[in-house]
Amino acid sequence: MEEESLKLKTARTLKWNTVDRLSSQVLYAVTGIILANLLAPEEFGLVGAVLVFQAFASLFVDSGFSNALVQKKSPTEADYCTVLYFNLCMSVVIYVVLWFCAPLIDGLFNAGGRLVDLARVMFLSFVINATSIVQANRLTKRMDVKMIAVSNTVGLAVSGAVGIWMAFAGMGAWAIVWQTITLAAVKSLLLWATSHWWPRERFSMASLRSIFSVGAGIMTSSFLNILFQNIYSFIIGAYYNLSKLGYYTQADKWSKMGVASLSQVVTASFLPILSGCQDDPDRFKRMMSKTNKLTAYLVFPAMLLLAAVAEPLFHVLFGTKWDEAVPLFQMLVVRGIFVVLTSLYNNHIIALGKARRMVGSETVKDVLAVIAIVATIPFGIGWLVGGQLIASVVYFAYSVWLTSTTTGYGVGQMLKELLPYTVISVAALVLAMLLRQCLSQAWLLLVSQSVLFMAVYVAANGMLHSRIQQEVLAYVFKRKVSE
Repeated sequence: MEEESLKLKTARTLKWNTVDRLSSQVLYAVTGIILANLLAPEEFGLVGAVLVFQAFASLFVDSGFSNALVQKKSPTEADYCTVLYFNLCMSVVIYVVLWFCAPLIDGLFNAGGRLVDLARVMFLSFVINATSIVQANRLTKRMDVKMIAVSNTVGLAVSGAVGIWMAFAGMGAWAIVWQTITLAAVKSLLLWATSHWWPRERFSMASLRSIFSVGAGIMTSSFLNILFQNIYSFIIGAYYNLSKLGYYTQADKWSKMGVASLSQVVTASFLPILSGCQDDPDRFKRMMSKTNKLTAYLVFPAMLLLAAVAEPLFHVLFGTKWDEAVPLFQMLVVRGIFVVLTSLYNNHIIALGKARRMVGSETVKDVLAVIAIVATIPFGIGWLVGGQLIASVVYFAYSVWLTSTTTGYGVGQMLKELLPYTVISVAALVLAMLLRQCLSQAWLLLVSQSVLFMAVYVAANGMLHSRIQQEVLAYVFKRKVSE
């Protein structure tokens, strides 16, 4: 009975996380397409420069404590209140520091004063976001993510309208800034209005200490991760120029629509489940096997399809304005396969309460990234992004080994679970790319490649009697899977 209840919660969580990502990405895409056609690459570069620093600010505001609360079996009211107060105080302190540092940031990117006021306003968004971290965390912990999906969707709709209106009004990069501020405000207001939770306890140092060990490990790991996620934007903007950063920002943004969506679904849906069975090794390994297969089934075709249709997709959406971003986008979506898989494996480790191991793991990842940067930076932005891909493949191999030694789940078994989805997706990719020899019209090529790729992938899995595909289709069409 408990197993059935868990399956139902998992299905609902997956459903609402998927609804969240699909609706959010549609709105995000529509807004992004319009803004990309209205704004210049350099204007995206200006915002991209600010986002480098905002990513670190958001990390220090949360300090890894929200993930620690998800990992903790039974967080108390004092735990939630303490994390909320901590997040709010940290956000204000960091905002004040960054307000005074805005002229220095402008100088780093040779922006001629354009970044000072823009950064000071943009940084308000992480202060607003700090007010709703615990609200979203409580819903995630209960596997009740419906209102998270609703707040994201409404927030993107309202903020997208604001951004588009300002872009048409000729406000340039400010359109993206106020879009970001509006999104944070709407999401926070909706979560507070519908969560029916208000802090009723005082700040507790005992609560902070109780989640510090896990939170500190996650924060350190996340700090290193964010550092090397954003170091490329920093190098491109400071070493090359803001226009190059604009192209990279667009390629990175559109690739992350797929990568971040899958990664978030995997994290939000599977971490609470894995944490709930951390004391039952056999059940934990069964859940690992199921999540590994499901993630592989989704991520390989999603990312390789995007790589196949990249050129016609960009031409349909933007004409030839962003052609320089196409090869960067292709490399980043392929890299996304390994990003999602390593994120999944990290969840296996975190779910067992071994978050400190992630510090060493991130160190390995970052050493590989540094080697790739040093080796490729003199050769241009294309080589720099290609270095990211190679470093991610090597880190993936390390993550498989680390996860195996931590959980006792065999390396061979993990790779075996990935193999069929890898082979089928690569075969579908090759066939889809061959269509470029026959078709030149962007719309027709985009549709034809997409249909062929998915038809080959679904048919091949069907012929191999893929259990995961049967379960996915059964859930979608509300059917029972035959034993």
